Amino acid sequence: MSTQAPPGRAGTDEVAEQAVDDSTVAARGSIHAPTPKAWRAVVEPLVIIGLGVLWMLYVTHADLDSISKRVLTVSYVWQKTWEHIQLTVVSTLIVLLIAIPLGIVLSRRWARPATPVVLAIANIGQSAPAIGVVVLLAVIFGIGYWTAIVALVAYGVLPALRNTMVGLQQVDPTLIDAGRGIGMSAPKVLWRVELPLAAPVILAGTRTTLVLMVGTASIASFISGGGLGDLVTTGVSTQRTLVLLTGCILIALLALLVDWVGAMATRFLSPRGL
Repeated sequence: MSTQAPPGRAGTDEVAEQAVDDSTVAARGSIHAPTPKAWRAVVEPLVIIGLGVLWMLYVTHADLDSISKRVLTVSYVWQKTWEHIQLTVVSTLIVLLIAIPLGIVLSRRWARPATPVVLAIANIGQSAPAIGVVVLLAVIFGIGYWTAIVALVAYGVLPALRNTMVGLQQVDPTLIDAGRGIGMSAPKVLWRVELPLAAPVILAGTRTTLVLMVGTASIASFISGGGLGDLVTTGVSTQRTLVLLTGCILIALLALLVDWVGAMATRFLSPRGL
């Protein structure tokens, strides 16, 4: 005596099996196919660099007078771009070397009474106009590259400091107590528990500092610090619109590229599972 599936049951089983097969294929495809974020990680910097190259091709083939030709050569523009990158990277590294250890110290319970004083000092660079800070430091230390670096550090230390403190302060105290309860020392709890949990917020502060440094580094030209700000000031002083636009566009594109670098760093350096 043969056993037959009830009417409609066979069709249901076939549909279920087909759904399982489709989900398996979809899962396999999702493993190998790049996600939109992965595409963005590849395409975004290429688009930014491509826009810069296209603009420079347009500039070099434009009908320029003798002043604009002398300023808008590829070698000179690249030199100023490299100086701008150096200003951004060096000032950001110094900011992080100051802000992250100081933020760790101020997040400790015994150092919290000093927090308002330190934040008030760090806020001076943000509250005062950037050009005013640059001119004041130039009067004290003289003009040049390192005076511009000091001004940029004074202007950018607050975001990184605040994010470090906020990231550490928002760690759940029960996790810290659990770490101490299983025998971890205070430094080990800081290194193994607090800093990994605070890493996304700290990295976000680093990203903000990078973008802030790119824009603010243009004021270094006022004290002979170099950078793409030289193109902006030259364009204004000589009334050459194309020179001015070249400086502004390259600074904007560099800020977008640096923001992409910060986003990638946040994505890959943040601990997995957070």
